[in-house]
Amino acid sequence: MAETQGGGQAARSAEAITPRAKDYGQWYLDVVRTAQLAEHSAVRGCMVIRPHGYAIWEKMQAELDRRFKETGHQNAYFPLFIPLSLLAKEEKHAAGFAKECAVVTHHRLKSINGVVAVDPDSALDEPLVIRPTSETIIWEQFKGWIQSYRDLPLLINQWANIVRWEMRTRLFLRTAEFLWQEGHTAHATEKEALEETWRMLDVYAEFAENVLAVPVVRGRKTPGERFAGALETLCIEGLMQDGKALQMGTSHYLGQNFAKSADVQFLNAEGKLDHVYATSWGVSTRLVGALIMSHSDDNGLVLPPALAPIQVVVVPIFKTEDEKARTIEEGRKVSAELKAQGVAVKFDDRDGVTPGAKYYEWEGKGVPLRVEIGPKDLEKGSLCLVRRFLLEAPGETDVQRRKRSKSFLPRASALASIKPTLAAMQAELLTRAKALREKRSRVIDTLADFERFYKEEGGGFAWVHWAGGVAEEDEMAKRFETTIRCIPLLEEIPEGARGEGKCILTGGPSAQRVLMAKAY
Repeated sequence: MAETQGGGQAARSAEAITPRAKDYGQWYLDVVRTAQLAEHSAVRGCMVIRPHGYAIWEKMQAELDRRFKETGHQNAYFPLFIPLSLLAKEEKHAAGFAKECAVVTHHRLKSINGVVAVDPDSALDEPLVIRPTSETIIWEQFKGWIQSYRDLPLLINQWANIVRWEMRTRLFLRTAEFLWQEGHTAHATEKEALEETWRMLDVYAEFAENVLAVPVVRGRKTPGERFAGALETLCIEGLMQDGKALQMGTSHYLGQNFAKSADVQFLNAEGKLDHVYATSWGVSTRLVGALIMSHSDDNGLVLPPALAPIQVVVVPIFKTEDEKARTIEEGRKVSAELKAQGVAVKFDDRDGVTPGAKYYEWEGKGVPLRVEIGPKDLEKGSLCLVRRFLLEAPGETDVQRRKRSKSFLPRASALASIKPTLAAMQAELLTRAKALREKRSRVIDTLADFERFYKEEGGGFAWVHWAGGVAEEDEMAKRFETTIRCIPLLEEIPEGARGEGKCILTGGPSAQRVLMAKAY
C-alpha cells in the first residue's frame, strides 16, 4: 500500500478554489489560476498564456491541424496589418467589426522634452487595422493566385493572433487579443463552397466530441447572428456546467461577396470569367475555456486525456535515504516504460516538496492519472494508481469517490492498464457531459414554462418553436437574457420534438424548433 506524507492540506488552503455552487465566475478564475493556465497582462483585456495552458492549446492545434491537412488544406501566413481601404471594400464586413477594430496611425516614437511620445511627423499615409479577421487581406492575395478553374479549389488555413477590442473580457473566453485558426477557401461553384462549409463544421463537431469530450449541437445562425458579410453561418454549441451555452466554432459560406470586393475572377471550364465562391471558418483559444467549464470540479482542472500535456504523473514516496533511492529508481523505470508506450508522463522527484503538495498540484492541473510508489509497493511488487475523476455513483460522497479512485495492482498489470484507463476516462468525460446536457435540456411549448425554466430551474438548453424576427429575438433577450443559439439540424432535435408547431412568443406557425439559451 502506498504511503503518504503531510503537507497537502497547507497547500490546499493557500490555493483554495471557490466552490462552483457558490460563485461560478470566481470558481472559473480560481481553476485557471490553480492550474497555472493564464493570467492577466499589463495590457488591458489581454492575457498571458502560461506554459501549461499553451501546452493544451498546442495539443488542440496538433489535432486540428492533422484534420485540416487530411481534408486537403495547407497552412500559410498573412500580415497582421490590414490597410483600412481593404477592410472597407466589403461594407457589411467592415461595419460588423467597426467597433472592435484597433487602428495604427503612426509608425514612430520620439523623446519630446524627456517624455517618450508618438512622433506627430510619423503619421501613416493610410491607417492600418490590426486584423480582427483576415478575409480582406487574404482575398487581396488570392487575386494573384487564381486565374483558372485549374487553380481551384484553393484550401488555405492560417494559425494566427487576432485583436478585437472587447470592453468586457474574461480569460480564454473573451479577450482583446486571442489565438485562433482561420480557414479561407475558394471554389468554382456554389455547391462546392457549401459542401466545404458543412465539411468543416463536421470536422469541428467531431473534434469537440472525440477530443474535447464536449457534446455539441450543429446548426445555422439566424440572419441577425451571421458573420459580417456571410450568406450563411454554421456553428457548434456546447453546454457548460452552469447551464450557459458556449459557441465553440463557426463555419461561414461567403458566396461571392469577398471575391467581388477584391475582384477575384477565374476562367471557368466553359471559358467564361466568373467570381469564385468562398468560405471561412475558425476556432480559438476559447476552446480552453470550454474545457475548463465542461469538465473541471471544485478541486481544479479536469482534462480529457487526449489533450492532457501530462497524462500520468509518477510520484515516489519515502522517509529515509534508502527508501528515497529505491523509490526514485523504480519511478524512473516506470516512467521510461510508460514513455515507451507513448504515454505523456512526468516523473516528480522534486526535493523539498511533500507528496501531499505534489498530489494537490497535479490534481489542480488536471493530470488524469497519478502513480504512487512507496516502500510497501516495492515490497509487494505493486503500484498505486489514482484517477483524477470517476463517474459519480448514486448517493456517493466525495470521500467515498476519492477512495474508489485508488487502485492497487501488480506492477505489470498496472502498467498494462494505463492506456486502457486513459481511453476509458476520455469516453467517461463525454458520457458525463452528455448526461449533464440531457439533465439541463427542456422541450418547451409555452412562455410560462420557458420563464420557469430560466428563472426558477437554473436554465440550460431550451428547444422551442420560433417564428419571430430580430425585434422578437431582442424581446426574448431583454426578458430572459436568452438568445437563439442556432437553428439546429433536424437530427440534432430530440426525437418527439421534431416537426411543425407554434412560435413560443408570437403564436405564429413554426417549421421547426430552435435552440435557445443564455450564453457566454
